[in-house]
Amino acid sequence: MKERYLIHWAWIITATCFVNLFINYSVRLGYSVVLPEMIRDLGFNRTAGGSIFNAYLFSYILITPFTGYLTDKYGGRLVISICCFILGAGVILMGTVKELWEACVFYAIVGLGATGMWTPIITLVQRWFVINRRGMALGILSTGYGFGFAFMGIGFPWIVNHLNWRYSWYFLGIAALFMVVINAIFLRSSPELKGFLPWGQKEPIVFIKSEDKLDSGTINLSGVFKEKTFWLIGLSYTCISYSLYGITTFMVDYAKYQLVMPLEKASLLATIHGICQIIGVLTILPLSDYLGRRKTIIISNSFITASLIGIILAGHSWAPFYFLVGIMAIFYGATFPIYGACAGDYFKKEVMGTVIGTWTLFYGSGAILVHWVTGILRDTTGNYDQAFIIDSAMAVLAVFLIAAVKNSKY
Repeated sequence: MKERYLIHWAWIITATCFVNLFINYSVRLGYSVVLPEMIRDLGFNRTAGGSIFNAYLFSYILITPFTGYLTDKYGGRLVISICCFILGAGVILMGTVKELWEACVFYAIVGLGATGMWTPIITLVQRWFVINRRGMALGILSTGYGFGFAFMGIGFPWIVNHLNWRYSWYFLGIAALFMVVINAIFLRSSPELKGFLPWGQKEPIVFIKSEDKLDSGTINLSGVFKEKTFWLIGLSYTCISYSLYGITTFMVDYAKYQLVMPLEKASLLATIHGICQIIGVLTILPLSDYLGRRKTIIISNSFITASLIGIILAGHSWAPFYFLVGIMAIFYGATFPIYGACAGDYFKKEVMGTVIGTWTLFYGSGAILVHWVTGILRDTTGNYDQAFIIDSAMAVLAVFLIAAVKNSKY
């Protein structure tokens, strides 16, 4: 007999995954907030700072396709729980860093853990909702990384003033380890395993009695990598990833050293960024359920392009910079989940995790490239102007690539 619950288990899944994203993106996006103080204390230059983040990204993008495949094969509950433990251990180690190689190795471990904090999570959540409610669900879920970024923007200056930058890693690492237990208790890999319909679905389904076990047969990927749509979306993802990370990772450093703002005001950018992300995911992602992912991405990437060009034209004026970062962040917040949602719209659910995981290679290649290019240009020219011009050009290319994609067939 089916158990009765006060609320649909899809919302328990969403709430649990929200906390995972909050912690993960406090770690990931918070790096840009920690960066200026960390490299100053350790004597690193900006190229080294970019290299540390690239160590994370190398680990993240190389392993994520396998994490996505394992999610399709064994379910999100197991993958997310294991990766959350690795994430927590790596973040605590980041608080012990003294040398550049240590920072690179430890942040690579963090990247390994983070492979379970995005692809498996959005794959899992999409499976718990019908297709025309996934944008809404991902919008609610994705406020987690907006709150994470906002938290770091407010909390990091306090930690620096009362303790030091290392404790920001310690606190986040302990929180991640705590979530290992929560994930094991509350996550389930599909609604059928709890005897539920996906939220929003009215047709009956057959209840699967075996506990948290998906079909582990061969996953058919035939034809997926031959489709033009797969490559167009992936390449667009590369370009928009390049442009967004080129600004976001270095914006606090840009504000502090190029615009000569105090740390408290520079760090406030992270809070503005985080709050505006929340606005974006709660509006743009639900809108994509009605407009379609392709059209919504075209609109979003166009606004990102305009914001980046505006930042260049604003020069050394910090007030317009605040405003334009906020506008960009509204669409930044929706970018990653909406590209992920394309996997559910353009490909069958049995390969959803694998497709999202493989697209991470495209996303990661853009992010890795921009950290090196931006770090080198900043160290050689003494400013971020040339790097930001390249960011804008990549955003323009992202618009044209996604515009070439046909409408969803599912």
